[in-house]
Formats: sequence, C-alpha cells, structure tokens
Amino acid sequence: MKKWMSLMMAAFLAVPVLSGCGSSTTPSTTEGKATTEAATPQDENTDIVVIGAGGAGLSAAVEATDAGAKVIVLEKMPMVGGNTTRATAGLNAAGTEAQKKKGIEDSQELFYQDAMKGGYNKNNPELVKVLTTQAKDSVVWLESMGADLSDVGRAAGASVSRIHRPTGGAAVGSNVVSTLKDKVKEKNVDVRLKNKAVEILKDQEGKVTGVKAENKDGKAYTINAKAVILATGGFSANQDMVISYKPELKGFATTNHPGALGEGIKLGEGVGANLVDMAEIQTHPTVVPEKGVMVTEAVRGNGAILINTDGKRFINELLTRDVVSKGILDQKDGVAYLFFDEGLRKGLKAVEEYFNMQLVTEADSVEELAGKIGVDKDAMTQSVKTYNDAVAAKQDKEFQRDDLPLQLNQGKVYAIQVTPAVHHTMGGLQINTNAEVMNKEGQVIKGLYAAGEVTGGVHGGNRLGGNAMADIVTFGRIAGQNAAKAAK
Repeated sequence: MKKWMSLMMAAFLAVPVLSGCGSSTTPSTTEGKATTEAATPQDENTDIVVIGAGGAGLSAAVEATDAGAKVIVLEKMPMVGGNTTRATAGLNAAGTEAQKKKGIEDSQELFYQDAMKGGYNKNNPELVKVLTTQAKDSVVWLESMGADLSDVGRAAGASVSRIHRPTGGAAVGSNVVSTLKDKVKEKNVDVRLKNKAVEILKDQEGKVTGVKAENKDGKAYTINAKAVILATGGFSANQDMVISYKPELKGFATTNHPGALGEGIKLGEGVGANLVDMAEIQTHPTVVPEKGVMVTEAVRGNGAILINTDGKRFINELLTRDVVSKGILDQKDGVAYLFFDEGLRKGLKAVEEYFNMQLVTEADSVEELAGKIGVDKDAMTQSVKTYNDAVAAKQDKEFQRDDLPLQLNQGKVYAIQVTPAVHHTMGGLQINTNAEVMNKEGQVIKGLYAAGEVTGGVHGGNRLGGNAMADIVTFGRIAGQNAAKAAK
C-alpha cells in the first residue's frame, strides 16, 4: 500500500498541473497594472502589501482598494488564482436569495452547528460565527461583480443544500477567480506576478512596516507599507512539512497546485506569529490515482455512490471527508469507484471535465460496466439495485444516507476510480475575528493580517466541502477592510 501511494505521488508530480475545475491556468503578464522592473529595483512605499493572489488575496485587494488604500499584490506564481482555480464544489452560505428561490430552509445557526460538528468542535467558535453569519454577504458581494452563484447543491456534512455554484453545477473556482481578476484589473490594482515576498519587516516596537521581496529576475527590493496581508494558502504540496505534522500521510499525492508550500506560514513565524491546529490535515476521498485530479464532492452530492473492487457499496457517501477517506483506504488496494449515470451527468456540468480528460469508464449497462472495471457483476448489479430501491423508498437502510436525490438508472452508466489524497491544511496562523495575526503571547501583531488557508482555527479537525470558498472570500474581505482602516 505504501509503495503504491509513493508511486502515485511520483506520477502526480511528473504530470502537468491540471486545474481540476476546467479553468485556464495560462500564464498572464497583464494582471492589474503591468509593472516593468528596472535593472536594479528601487525601494517603494504603499499602504498595503497583499502576499498571494488567490481568492483570499484578490478579495482583500479589492476591498482595500475600494476603501481608498494603495495596494500592491505579490504573487510568486506566473498566474493569479492559486488553489482557488481548482475549487469545484461551491461556496457555503446560509440565508441567501438562491436558497429562498428553491424553497430551502436554512439559518446561520444551523450552518454554524454543521461547521463545528464537521470540525469535531476543534474550531475557534468566534471565527466560525463570523464565517457562518457573513458568508451570505460574500455571495451578494461576488454576484454584484458578476459572479454566478445561482445554483445550490448539497455537500457532505451539511444538514441542507447550501453550497452555491454556477448554473448547472459548474465549477466555482474559475468563475470566482475570473470575477476577481477582472475587478482588480478594472481598479488598476498593482499585481506583480513572479514576485516573491521573502521577509516581513517590523520596527522596534513590533509593528509591521513592509516586506522584502524578490522580483521575477531574483533581484531584491523593499516595499514599505502600513499593513501586510498574508494570503498565501496552505502547505498540502509540501510533503516534508505535511509529514512533519502527520507522518501517516507520507507518500500521499496532493490535489493542490505546486506552489502550496506553506511559505506564508514561515513568513508569519518570522515575526512571531502563533500557529494553531497544524496537525489537522485533510485528505480528499475522491482523487484519481496516478493523476492527482480531484473529482468534485458535488458528484456525490448530486447522487453518485461509491463501489469497492468487490462490486459492493460500503459507506454513506455524504459523511465527512475524513470518514469517507478512511472508508476507501480500508477497501482492497485502498481504492473505490464513483458510480453514476446519464441523469446525473446531465444535471452537473462539472463532470464533463472528467470525460474530456478520459478518466471515465462508460457502458450501456451496470453488468457491462462491471466487466470493464473488473468487479463482480452480480454484486455490483445488486448494490445499484439496492440503492435505487432506497431512493424510491426515501430511506437508505444500509448506510443511512439521508439525501437521496435521484435513482441511478437513466441511460449510460459511468465509473471513475478514486483514492484519497492530501487536500487541505486546516492549521496555520492564529487570527482574531478582525483577521489580525496573533503572536505567541496572545497579542495582535500590529499591521499584520491573514486570510484563507494560511490561517488556522476556522475549520478545526476537518473542513466541510464549500467552507474553503466561504472562508477565503469572507476573511479576505475582512482583512482588506481592516488593513485599509489601519493604513489610514
């Protein structure tokens, strides 16, 4: 098993980076205000430096600019977006207009309870309260800029449908990144690609005063600033860092882009930031072996089931990610198959990418599909029949799945082989509800803010699908707003 996982990791690292959600990751050279570096870069002054141009960083940059601050965004990669471009499932929010239109009864309190339960109550309750009460405002904010979050689906760990995504269940990340990218360009925000922050600066009193950076040619320069926002993401792509906190994940592949190395956490540590929940590392249960391609949770949320190599269904597919991951690893060879039909395919645009990438085995019948993937035909046929009967009866006696959206008996049938991979690091820099970074003595590091996966405390011991998008936008906005106030 360990050898197989190691081979899987090696294969993943050898293939080109894939967006995982149909988004383009073509390098851009014109993000915001194009910056032409001189042969010897000069020191500069600004109000706010945002480190990282993913969903959290771009959200912060837009809000800070709207508040009248001068903003410079540093992004070490050759394109904006980070892991946000790979987000597929959606953005969790409660009490939205989209939910009301569908007759979905939800509340911020129920959302809070689900998030805390999903994180095994290891979450910081104050941060979760902010997330669950303000996520609906993040939806309104994104939609006001042109994002499409009109469709609502069900995600694992949620009591009701609250994961917001584009029409037809299309991938959310590319839509949100495109929206934010257009907005920073419209506002002429200075976004510098292939520019890396290497140190956060502070004065003798401990207040952050700017950053040391390297431009695309590796030449150092300093940006003096009144506030710095860390929005660099997590460390799922840093195998050494992952296993230093959770050794049992050695050899696992990752769903993350190659830049998710935890450098923002190290930058924060350099100025005395406190770290929380570092050993809380999540695997995503449905990742294609040897490809590193994550199959969105929305496939299970829309009705797909998991079948093992014996042809048997073995778990409630909408249990939390950590539980489903363990369930798959407990099966023979540590793999399973996502099984779905033409009806589900027609209702969820996000699955088309997996067909385009030739990851799907298809057949005209369950028996034929079982033969193609090499599982017991009788067992698989019976498993699918039992599930379809449960949908008709509105009761899953086998595994107590309470959300049974459709029978899997329409047209062609499909299977995708999956196994868990490292997906999200719940630990990181400790922040308060103002997105201010805290030091080891429990005091605010003046002038330093953080948002998104670089922080810890929001998700506790396990993140629910859809809460990452809610986190990065909600706390990205809070960081941008408060950094702008501090800069004034």
